[in-house]
Amino acid sequence: MKITSFLIAGVFALFSFSQLNGEPVSSIESETNKATLKGGEKTTFKVYGNCGMCENRIEKTAKSMDGVTSAKWDKESEMLTITYDPDKVELMSVHKALAEVGHDTKKVKADDKTYSGLPGCCKYRD
Repeated sequence: MKITSFLIAGVFALFSFSQLNGEPVSSIESETNKATLKGGEKTTFKVYGNCGMCENRIEKTAKSMDGVTSAKWDKESEMLTITYDPDKVELMSVHKALAEVGHDTKKVKADDKTYSGLPGCCKYRD
């Protein structure tokens, strides 16, 4: 009986420890969760969109910016992960560039005229 109690307590302790060192529970708009990498920093933030066309537009826009070395947008979570050189590009510039092609972020909203020009499948606003 004592062995079972110790095993259960040990498994619980390991699970609790691994949760503390894992990803944040809420990583929406996790720009505060930047990781410093050899080629710059990596961050993730919300970019609204719906489809594969949105994915291509969002990633292409981010990658086109001087200082952004990689960009991957996840359609399900609507989260964009970029690796960038903070000496070459400011994050706010990335937010603004995405809004200029019609995609809202938590920090910058695309103007209505640009948004209305998106294909129907890309419209994400209610």
